[in-house]
Amino acid sequence: MSVLSPTLQTETLLIIIRAETTEDIPRVRRVNELAFGRTDEADLVDALRSIAQPYISLVAELNGQVVGHIFFSPVALEEAEDSLLILGLAPVAVLPEYQNRGIGSQLVREGLKECQRVGCWVVVVLGHPRFYPRFGFVQASRKGLRCEYPVADEDFMVAELRPNALRGRGLVKYLPQFDGL
Repeated sequence: MSVLSPTLQTETLLIIIRAETTEDIPRVRRVNELAFGRTDEADLVDALRSIAQPYISLVAELNGQVVGHIFFSPVALEEAEDSLLILGLAPVAVLPEYQNRGIGSQLVREGLKECQRVGCWVVVVLGHPRFYPRFGFVQASRKGLRCEYPVADEDFMVAELRPNALRGRGLVKYLPQFDGL
């Protein structure tokens, strides 16, 4: 078991953030199903594992139990340099009984570090505009990016993990597995 980060002490919870293993797959599915109250996100993660290259999948573990999960997969930016790796953060999930204890934030922080480690300098997310800015995300439209899906401008955000890494402007396209979510 490789630990990507130091442990996080949160309300007497000792959380370890680490890379997902094949043994975690059923537990990750359960976390996503319970966190979202439906199977769509769990089905998405299962589908992305088989086609997304590269991808990052991390879990939050408490006493041997997977209580949280985060996934990053490639997105395409029209008119961008082919060599620029851009990942989309989706989904991030925490079991309902462990939400609002900092576990999701720790997953995002460690996930962004892992993105940098694999050479990804730009990450996009469709998410809550009050949650993601604390990690460096800004409205994507401020950087000239648009989402292929009809979403509110404040919900589509981007983080440059290296200053001025984003050299392209245009439409961000997700893998087809995201269609219909």
